[in-house]
Amino acid sequence: MILALQGDLTTLAVDAIVNAANSSLLGGGGVDCAIHRQAGSQLLEECRSLGGLKTGEAKITRGYNLPAQHVIHTVGPIWQGGGHNEPELLANCYQNSLHLATTHNIHSIAFPCISTGIYGFPAEQAAKIAVQTTRAYLAKNEPGIKVIFCCFSTADLARYQQLINH
Repeated sequence: MILALQGDLTTLAVDAIVNAANSSLLGGGGVDCAIHRQAGSQLLEECRSLGGLKTGEAKITRGYNLPAQHVIHTVGPIWQGGGHNEPELLANCYQNSLHLATTHNIHSIAFPCISTGIYGFPAEQAAKIAVQTTRAYLAKNEPGIKVIFCCFSTADLARYQQLINH
């Protein structure tokens, strides 16, 4: 099941939320900052032990003070015009996060709009990659996972709902 909603990712009572992290995993701006703030200092302590991440990779931690039991951290690509494997790297974020969900017996996961904020990935293209990659993964691997795309803006919500419904 795939759905979209508008809201605050840090308030969702799901098995895991996905953090659009930076490569250090030590907190940053936007979604990353909100997740670290809500989860508390224990999340930062655990992230320090992970040794960072490369773009497209994913690692999992506990959720600490969040309603979500886990946080899956992934580093989205910085948009550089599309000629530096940005679409493939973004697809890897979704595939690797979903793979971690599968291997950790996670039945519900919520994603933000990865790379569309300060990283500048075009929102329409990012949404298509997110929905297509998620559909393909679920069809092949784990159709029982509930996937939520948690959108910050009304425009993102409309974009995701249109893609999910077609």
